[in-house]
Amino acid sequence: MKELLPVGCVIMASGVSRRFGSNKLLADFCGEPMLCRAFAATDTPRLSARIVVTRSDEVAQLCRSRNVPVLLHDLPDRNDTVRLGLSALLEQVPELFGCMFLPGDQPLLCRKTVEAMAGISGRDHGARLERQKETEREIFRLGFRVRNDPSPLTGSPVLFEKGLFQELLTLPQGMGGSVLLRKYPAHVHTVYIADRNELADADTPEALAQLEALARQKL
Repeated sequence: MKELLPVGCVIMASGVSRRFGSNKLLADFCGEPMLCRAFAATDTPRLSARIVVTRSDEVAQLCRSRNVPVLLHDLPDRNDTVRLGLSALLEQVPELFGCMFLPGDQPLLCRKTVEAMAGISGRDHGARLERQKETEREIFRLGFRVRNDPSPLTGSPVLFEKGLFQELLTLPQGMGGSVLLRKYPAHVHTVYIADRNELADADTPEALAQLEALARQKL
């Protein structure tokens, strides 16, 4: 087996949780802050580096207590979070081949799913096309195929290869990586999962309670 190409992960934790009413990333989920689920999902040697990007002092303190790299900032927009996170990873791993952007509020996302996405850009991935190797501009997003529905349910995390890094570093003000999904539809590939709940985010206390009930069923 050939060595996998280096992939990093930016854990997006800069939201303001307006619909939740408080910082949802710190809300209890099965006995610990929900953001810890993202720590567990990204705790894998398949990722060469990871960093949490946040505007919250409390989130930064949690990251430090768990020895998870964190970048605390006070900039307002999503493009700032993307730029700061990717720049920090490139400082750590200049040869980074791919960068995954992972929301901190998908508590049922599994480590195996993160590892599968990180491995997509690996040299030993048999399904990888030669065209993809040459362009280094592919985008991979998580998805679930609903039976008898031609349009799959898609969401995050999303992984961008290094040919798109410069555009990620210079996104329009207030915009995120979805700009590039719309700009380069032919380069977007869906990585399918068996459990659609991995895509679910906890935007409200009610949604969090439902996801926690599902998590406890698996314990």
